[in-house]
Amino acid sequence: MSLPKTLADDVARNLVMVAQLIDDDPEQAYAYSRIALRLASRVAAVREAAGFAAYATQKYAEALAEFRAAKRMTGNVDLWPVMADCERGLGRPERAMAMAGEPEVAKLDKAGQVEMRMVAAGARRDMGQIEAAIVTLQGPELASHSVQPWTARLRYAYADALLSAGREDEAREWFGKTVEADKDAATDASDRLAELDGVEFVDALVDDEDDDVEDDAEDDDLDVVKDEDEDDENDDEDENEDTTGH
Repeated sequence: MSLPKTLADDVARNLVMVAQLIDDDPEQAYAYSRIALRLASRVAAVREAAGFAAYATQKYAEALAEFRAAKRMTGNVDLWPVMADCERGLGRPERAMAMAGEPEVAKLDKAGQVEMRMVAAGARRDMGQIEAAIVTLQGPELASHSVQPWTARLRYAYADALLSAGREDEAREWFGKTVEADKDAATDASDRLAELDGVEFVDALVDDEDDDVEDDAEDDDLDVVKDEDEDDENDDEDENEDTTGH
């Protein structure tokens, strides 16, 4: 659907703000998405952006409705995994599992299929089926030594599932493999690995603040002592004056 140029520019500006803010300030991104939605609700890209903004703020019912609308407009199945994850967010893991078996999954590209597998594994965990979740994540993509955009997240999900199953040694191994693939530090795998190894991190900033507080307290104590000394000196001078006057 085409829009008049002025309106299209307004919509584009709001979508740009959604993209810029969705990671750091999802609530503000959501607000911009609502403006874009009011301006152009019949544009698939707007419905998709509104869906992701709602998803980022955990408004799963709203996100699912927007994703469904975008899918109807385009016929594209790329949103299928995140739609299934919305079902999980709504407390309906069985629906997410059903979606994992639908024909749409076969139409997804490799990244989409890996994403769908992670969603399905999450649904298994939601239903208390931790061992089934572990098996769901296994496959050639997990075993591959090549690093793809999804590799770190897939390895992280597998490590986390192993840890939940009490398989700590295997979890440590896979958190380590996650760190190797996670060049952008998109996950907290390094922290999880450190926790398993018993490493404790100290916040240097907090220590500096504590030192500053202690220094201030010492300075206050010195000021009090100084004031008391000055008061004693003044009292002595007053007594001397009184004695001299008599």
